[in-house]
Amino acid sequence: MARFSRIDVAVAMKETGVVPVFYHNDVEVCKQILKACYDGGTRVFEFVNRGDFAHEVFGELVKWAAVECPELILGIGSVVDAGTTSLYIQLGANFVVSPILNADMAKVCNRRKIAWSPGCGSLTEISYAEELGAEVVKIFPGSQVGGPSFVKAVMGPFKWSSIMPTGGVEPTEENLKVWFDAGVHCVGMGSKLFVKDSNGQYDYTGLTAKVKETLDIVKKLRS
Repeated sequence: MARFSRIDVAVAMKETGVVPVFYHNDVEVCKQILKACYDGGTRVFEFVNRGDFAHEVFGELVKWAAVECPELILGIGSVVDAGTTSLYIQLGANFVVSPILNADMAKVCNRRKIAWSPGCGSLTEISYAEELGAEVVKIFPGSQVGGPSFVKAVMGPFKWSSIMPTGGVEPTEENLKVWFDAGVHCVGMGSKLFVKDSNGQYDYTGLTAKVKETLDIVKKLRS
């Protein structure tokens, strides 16, 4: 069962501004990634439903994070159908993110009051997602659907919309500035955030520093 309400999710996304997006098939690696991000200030984290037995890794992470990272809101991404949505809700997902808009997923999430962020690529899809109860909509792939200029254009007639782009977002002040100037609610960030050392292994200390630096940039841009 979710530990955080859908309102908690939307507020935390807004407050931190950055949602790390990550998948690995080794639960121990995932734990260290989560802890490194948490220590850097992350309070919302999207684990990606990608790879065999991803749900088993996620189930372990939820239980571990509740103890080791108690303020972390852990959700699931890359879900595209109602059945998988139900599976992850049963495992404790606090929010569900999808690359597509699927009304059956909305029904499942709404029945359990779980935050749901569908992938949208047009004003019509964003409007329909909001009609279905999405508080924060995802635009994906962010750069390919039009980037910051698309978000800015959407926010003209849809001033109430809360938009989270994923894809094409980088942890630099130059890149983040154009997204936040356009009016995003928060951004999802994947591989560009996760620091590796010269051997290609994850640098957890470096990741903590990178997350803190990125969150500080967002605070600066919003001040």
